[in-house]
Amino acid sequence: MNQTLRSMTPEHQVGLLFLIVFGILAIVSIATLIIGLRERRNHDRGEAWLQDFNDFRRLLRTSWGMAVLFWTGWVLGPGAATFLFGLFAFLALREFITLSPTRRGDHRSLILAFFVVLPLQFILVGTAHFNLFTVFIPVYVFLAIPTVSALANDPSHFLERNAKLQWGIMVCVYGMSHVPALLMLSFPGFEGKSAFLVFFLVFVVQACMVVQHVIARHFVYPPAEGTSKLRRWLTRPPFAPNVSRSFNWASWSAGMAIGTVVGGLMSFITPFKYGQAMAMSLIACVAGSMGHLVMKALKRDRGIPHWGQKGVGVTGAAGLLDRVDALCFAAPIFFHSVRWYFGV
Repeated sequence: MNQTLRSMTPEHQVGLLFLIVFGILAIVSIATLIIGLRERRNHDRGEAWLQDFNDFRRLLRTSWGMAVLFWTGWVLGPGAATFLFGLFAFLALREFITLSPTRRGDHRSLILAFFVVLPLQFILVGTAHFNLFTVFIPVYVFLAIPTVSALANDPSHFLERNAKLQWGIMVCVYGMSHVPALLMLSFPGFEGKSAFLVFFLVFVVQACMVVQHVIARHFVYPPAEGTSKLRRWLTRPPFAPNVSRSFNWASWSAGMAIGTVVGGLMSFITPFKYGQAMAMSLIACVAGSMGHLVMKALKRDRGIPHWGQKGVGVTGAAGLLDRVDALCFAAPIFFHSVRWYFGV
């Protein structure tokens, strides 16, 4: 079996990966449909189970959407994939800015961010100008945004307004742009397979976040009397309750462990050895989970439960930014760790 996979062309190997992903999603979707039809007739489950089941169906729909978009980007080539992630960045930045107050003096800076900075950043990614792409926003845009804002002649809350916009650009544009940048990396003996790196990063980070969320949701503090030692260990009080009621060190550690092991098991689709894959997975999971916590702090500061329009998602998320915030933090750390360690 292993010899057969190695004899396949890179295009066929990536195609097989998507075939497996779509096959798993189809099986899970059919099983979910059957369970849903059965529960409509029986009504034996409680409200808590039904809520978890509805959350799972929303997660399944999101997984289908992401898989189809990734497949579309791969079929159309790196240029189309870069464009798709640029569109994601545009929508995520719009969510971030829409839920943050702006003034008339911010209009020029907003035009610069959406219609100059964002396209240029993804053009640099698509043309593989990595040296400029990595410093364009942190250096040049960092200086350009406040300059344009100052020329608008509106000093009211100047620092707060510019910090807000630069935060949005860094997270939504700079962070997101590192995902398609992985497609441009070239490893010896791994040519044409960079789509595996994107899949590896997304799958590992999402596995970590789902495990962390599930444990925090099902092991609510305080623990009931007579529970096992393992359950008492998992049932911890939130570490930063004013920021996140679901974040505690037990669920976080479990998410790190599962994400790291999953990354090690997926080492065969990457240019990494088993230990290297585990190390890269741990780096991505730590960055993604901490980034998710930071974005929760920003939402608390804004006084909103989620980004985007009203609605409910698998983790209380409604907008695109809720679903990709961990990836926006993990992608730059993962990308530069890979480039630095392997010298690509």
